Amino acid sequence: MNYYIEVGTNNKAKEDIDEICRQEGFVNLTRHNFGKGGVGRFLTKLVSVTSILWRLKQGDTLFLQYPMKKFYYMACSLAHLRGARVMTVIHDLGAFRRHKLTPKQENSRLSKTDFLIVHNPTMRDYLREHGFKGGIHCLQIFDYLSPSPVRSLDSEQLALPKTQQRPWNVVYGGHLGRWRNAFLYEIPTVMEGWEMDLYGRGFDAQGVDSPHLRYHGFKAGDDFIAQVEADFGLVWDGDSLDECTGDWGEYLRINDPHKTSFYLRAGIPVIVWSQAAMAPFILEQKVGISVDSLSQISNRLASISAAEFAEMKKNAVSMSRRLSEGYYIKEGFKAAKECLK
Repeated sequence: MNYYIEVGTNNKAKEDIDEICRQEGFVNLTRHNFGKGGVGRFLTKLVSVTSILWRLKQGDTLFLQYPMKKFYYMACSLAHLRGARVMTVIHDLGAFRRHKLTPKQENSRLSKTDFLIVHNPTMRDYLREHGFKGGIHCLQIFDYLSPSPVRSLDSEQLALPKTQQRPWNVVYGGHLGRWRNAFLYEIPTVMEGWEMDLYGRGFDAQGVDSPHLRYHGFKAGDDFIAQVEADFGLVWDGDSLDECTGDWGEYLRINDPHKTSFYLRAGIPVIVWSQAAMAPFILEQKVGISVDSLSQISNRLASISAAEFAEMKKNAVSMSRRLSEGYYIKEGFKAAKECLK
């Protein structure tokens, strides 16, 4: 029997995996909700974790989402005490970005699991280098559930944009404040032959005077997927036009940003940083392009052939279908089952 502990947060990626667990017949150990306050959340998680002692038995599997704060080590230990195995999907590595743990401390926690589902080969290699010896599967990209239908493409959407008729259209959604993405306020200086539509909160519209940059405010994720059309979605973080900088930018070297899944779920190919851990997967799947610097986008777009663009659009829509079905985490479940049998 497969069990899981419901995360119950406002984190889209975690909530989607909870839902996929339900669809796959996993039994939810979170049966009592003591409220959304700090004490309530603590009691909810405590009762869920301790229920392992009377719910799990020899040969069962417990699925956890990491980080789990105070209870991860306890949950793994209790599962092993009952003769069950543990598989874990990683969302965030505290030692790499937040630096709240040392790599040694984090590896000590993760060593309690029998099988890890990690973001990509870069994260896998990082964990191996720091001593993890259990089974590992690379997710490659997070799924994205949405009631919005997977869009179909017509001939006009597949046609190569002609800059004489219209420029390329690139979309960016997320945190738009200078504190997180100062590059947005400098990007008009390198935009030639393409325009950008911004969706999100925190943008200082008066701080930028450019006809090539349009701010649309916040749009709910499901509405974005159903309504927004663009040639590409940009995955970039930090202060610089030349590389992804700061804690968020550097983290792209090892993690899979959920923004990538968001664009592709909308059927929109992506532009990623060439040094991002996701870049090899994006290029291999032919669902986008990579650039070293934002100043390269103009030339890279100008070099795209009609056949290349049509292929990327079609592949993005095909991937949207897989993301909507939970394909990638289900592949992780299959790999864990094979490894732990």
